[in-house]
Amino acid sequence: MLSEPWQLPRHRPPHIIFIMTDDQGFNDIGYHSSDIMTPALDKLAADGVKLENYYIQPICTPSRSQLITGRYQIHTGLQHSIIRPRQPSCLPFDLVTLPQRLQELGYSTHLVGKWHLGFYKKECLPTRRGFDTYFGSLTGSVNYYTYDSCDGPNMCGFDLHEGESVAWGQRGKYSTHLYTQRVRKILATHDPQSQPLFIFLSFQAVHTPLQSPREYIYPYRGLGNVARRKYAAMVSVVDEAVRNITYALRKYGYYQNSVIIFTTDNGGQPLFGGSNWPLRGRKGTYWEGGIRGLGFVHSPLLRKKRRVSKALVHITDWYPTLVGLAGGNESLMEGVDGFNVWEAISEGKESPRLEILHNIDPLYNQARSGSLQRGYGIWNTAIQASIRVGDWKLLTGDPGYGDWIPPQILPGFPNGWWNLERHTAARKSVWLFNISGDPYERFDVSEQRPDVVKELLARLVHYNRTAVPVRYPSEDPRADPHLNGGAWVPWVGDDEVNWDSVYLKKNLDWKTKLKQSKGRSFFRRLNTRIMSNRI
Repeated sequence: MLSEPWQLPRHRPPHIIFIMTDDQGFNDIGYHSSDIMTPALDKLAADGVKLENYYIQPICTPSRSQLITGRYQIHTGLQHSIIRPRQPSCLPFDLVTLPQRLQELGYSTHLVGKWHLGFYKKECLPTRRGFDTYFGSLTGSVNYYTYDSCDGPNMCGFDLHEGESVAWGQRGKYSTHLYTQRVRKILATHDPQSQPLFIFLSFQAVHTPLQSPREYIYPYRGLGNVARRKYAAMVSVVDEAVRNITYALRKYGYYQNSVIIFTTDNGGQPLFGGSNWPLRGRKGTYWEGGIRGLGFVHSPLLRKKRRVSKALVHITDWYPTLVGLAGGNESLMEGVDGFNVWEAISEGKESPRLEILHNIDPLYNQARSGSLQRGYGIWNTAIQASIRVGDWKLLTGDPGYGDWIPPQILPGFPNGWWNLERHTAARKSVWLFNISGDPYERFDVSEQRPDVVKELLARLVHYNRTAVPVRYPSEDPRADPHLNGGAWVPWVGDDEVNWDSVYLKKNLDWKTKLKQSKGRSFFRRLNTRIMSNRI
């Protein structure tokens, strides 16, 4: 019997184009904002399915690790912070990645852009973790033209790579344009009929530094906030890039059997032009502004198009969803925390996901007002953690800066003022919100609904029992680019020990863990840098 047009032909798995931007806020796209012009993205989203109940992570490495592994951070050891350039750390080697699964299912796999999942050994590189080709940067942030990446004073190196080699010859080309050209080249040289294609286009845009070609800034000359003006220009370059890639998909015969997914990796940073309005908080926080993401799916294979989906979707869900689209069975998804949400997206069915563990980070600065007593003897509320179950969202510890930042302000806002929160009650370590009825987190009901608080604290305890030790090794001086030909490259031999763990979960109670965390001034300084977005 012939399949209906919307059904996925079993003999022809779809081409998958997964596009991720960096630090693009909830309000930084045309269909959410009046001051950002994104006609190509708006049209793709309007003709597809907008994901308006979609969650990511508050910073870079966690989101990418959850996409690539389909697992919560507590199950990969990456629940604290990011992977710094000098840390001997990367994705655990025993986990099968999404591109590796797609390779098993016959896909040609390509990563273009930012990796940020560790590179201290060659085993960590994208080409060893499931990608047939790689072209991009290994660290968290680079200059858009020179590809210099710095991890502190006098600790800078070149960071643009072709496969496992340094791509010195590409210096001077704007990264968004360069990555777009590479994707178009892959599409032009691959036969869409012979083999399905998976392209992960991981833009460094619109992360700082705020750089774009001058001609893209001119249309935003009316914006009074200079940072917002430059930032909007960078978003416009991304919009043009997606338009050109979509044109190439049509030109070279991919489009009719393709799935295009667009997502950001975390919330925007208002200090550097981003906006999450009307959501609360910013990048680096567990308020909605840090973790509710932009996202949409565009595909001729969607059954019900041109609509907004309120289905609960999390970034870990892409792993089983894409493996399922590729023809994989459930045995290939064993151990993942994600769900196959294709029917929820394509057909409008209910999401199989009922809850999300946003994270549990035992190394983050503890809330001074938190205690086991305040957690009803169930959970130490000094610990930074967040979970959503159904309509309810619970936060404990220090969730990060929690103000609401309207667009078009802060043209010269002193960094120190970020600590002067106007709306967060002092001496709190527990918050509860009905996110469905109060998506802007303006009405904390933790005191009115202690029954719900207790239930969600018990869920945190449940998840924490499955957590693996935090992988957060000390920085290795051998990583210095000056010792490695001036570039950020692997510096550890394959025969050396894989992990230098500084935190052991077993046989330590929470008080001991907190004491260790408090004593590590290095961690406190690092987290201050992260919350200031200097990564």
